[in-house]
Amino acid sequence: MRVTTLVLLALSLTAASSAQEKVAAMTVNKLTPVLLVEQVEPCVQFWQRLGFVKTVEVPEGNKLGFVILQKGNVEVMYQSYASVEKDFGSNPLLARKGPTFLYVEVASLDDTMAAMKGAEVVMPVRTTFYGAKEIGYKDPGGHMITFAQMGVAPQK
Repeated sequence: MRVTTLVLLALSLTAASSAQEKVAAMTVNKLTPVLLVEQVEPCVQFWQRLGFVKTVEVPEGNKLGFVILQKGNVEVMYQSYASVEKDFGSNPLLARKGPTFLYVEVASLDDTMAAMKGAEVVMPVRTTFYGAKEIGYKDPGGHMITFAQMGVAPQK
């Protein structure tokens, strides 16, 4: 029996290793958050302050149900609760779990703070032990966005 157990263990380890190799070989081309909100339009304005532009918009009646905002190769999407609840009608409460927290690395925190002047600050400027200068804002949909400039002197 002991040999049989060892053979089964070896076979399962070989299968697990093969599965890990397949996962490691998989290529991810892009990852884009989709943030769910009551109203899309105020969130569009929030990101436009930073130079993001609408590349896709999907109307939902007289409002936006979905939007893609992009700046360079960075993208964020917003979808209204009403729109996503139509997509996932079997469990509409699933969409209302949020909020989401995003961590966005920027070249200049000072430029970002100037662009975001008047937006709701939920985490004051701080310098971390890992060398990031950060500030946190709440977007109009209730999501927390931390902007960080890397490479500043760490706090001691």
